Amino acid sequence: MSNASSEKSEPINGKASLIEYLEAGCKPKENWRIGTEHEKFAYHLDTLKPLEYEGPSGIRALLDGMVRFGWEPVLENGNPIAMSKPDGSFISLEPAGQVELSGAPVETIHQTCDEVTGHLQQVKAIARELGIGFLGLGYRAKWAGADMPWMPKGRYKIMREYMPKKGKLGLEMMQSTCTVQVNLDFESEADMVRMYRISLALQPIATALWANSPFKEGAPSGYLSYRSHIWTDTDPDRCGMLPFVFEDGFGFERYVDYLLDMPMYFVYRDGTYIDASGQSFRDFMDGKLPALPGEKPLLGDWIDHMSTAFPEVRLKQFLEMRGTDGGPWSRLCALPAYWVGLLYDSEARDAAWDLVKDWSVEEINSLRDDVPRQALKTPFRAHLVKDVALETLEISHKGLLNRGRRDSVGMDETHFLKPLFQIAHSGLSPAEELLAAYEGRWKKSVDPVFLEYAY
Repeated sequence: MSNASSEKSEPINGKASLIEYLEAGCKPKENWRIGTEHEKFAYHLDTLKPLEYEGPSGIRALLDGMVRFGWEPVLENGNPIAMSKPDGSFISLEPAGQVELSGAPVETIHQTCDEVTGHLQQVKAIARELGIGFLGLGYRAKWAGADMPWMPKGRYKIMREYMPKKGKLGLEMMQSTCTVQVNLDFESEADMVRMYRISLALQPIATALWANSPFKEGAPSGYLSYRSHIWTDTDPDRCGMLPFVFEDGFGFERYVDYLLDMPMYFVYRDGTYIDASGQSFRDFMDGKLPALPGEKPLLGDWIDHMSTAFPEVRLKQFLEMRGTDGGPWSRLCALPAYWVGLLYDSEARDAAWDLVKDWSVEEINSLRDDVPRQALKTPFRAHLVKDVALETLEISHKGLLNRGRRDSVGMDETHFLKPLFQIAHSGLSPAEELLAAYEGRWKKSVDPVFLEYAY
């Protein structure tokens, strides 16, 4: 979840300027980059409880420690709520203290993996001094919502009060989930449309490969990706599979219309979040927003509003893949490799489109609904999702081969797919590995996950 962008003070000159903002994201292929984001749970090693904000080993102490590595604090009401670097990378906080790295835009998966590795080395150096551990899962394994802290960010207070009005699981989404995401560029509107349709159709396949959240409050939840299930009952106005993406005429304007019809959360002015939850951005454009009567939005208000849409694939000035659970280090690097292989090579992109172009919206929605429970064992047509996953991995592998981006010892980017091939060939999601440990050597306790699966 991004920080407020309302310092961008350009006025909005009608709907056309909103479309132009998205169009400005188009880039020639030589300028395409890869941006990877991952969230992780931070916890006290002695109690396994999540970190509170204040205190000698709290989130604030962790952020303060990062200054030694060249990170600069981003303050809200005097509290550090993020850290930034000039290269565009950020460390930010999710509502209950989940720690997120939003990486800088880079050219290769090798650079992404170097970035993730360097970040983990830095946060672990601070964590050793403070008695903190980090865990990569899609959902908190042990603690109930009542045990969760809240971070001192104004937007989260507004969301916290609004979420229960729209769905039953919104607070769980805020407090108890972690994901890994990748942001990718496009060359033109037509390019964006093709990429969006491929990635949205295949998002349930990625969810199955990365399914890694089988526990809730110390016991099996009945889901292999409970994190993914949560999004089905969070807020129907801003979540889901967006059937209109597959309709004739979809493009930047249609997505702008979707956002204009999506209720607002807030407006950010002079360091303060103003509650505009449920209000209309269209009214804001007309100077009729109840929260700020007579005032019209700035470009930064639009950027903030865009960041409060939560579909499975989100369009900004790039495409953001949002369907996967958080996980161990190797799968953080695998996610950008998977999607770059599918989408950044034209031969692979054509093959991926051939795979999904005759999938109906009903089939895609059914996959979205069924995969959180069954993951790779979900039936699809005459096969299982496992079979589709293997086909997408073969396409991605070919795309990465075609890219030919090699590291200092001559390895190309295909090796980052290895853990995914292992998962797909086995037919067992990471969540099923966790459940087997829970039923076996862990003797029906989730506590060992904090040791065996810690970063």
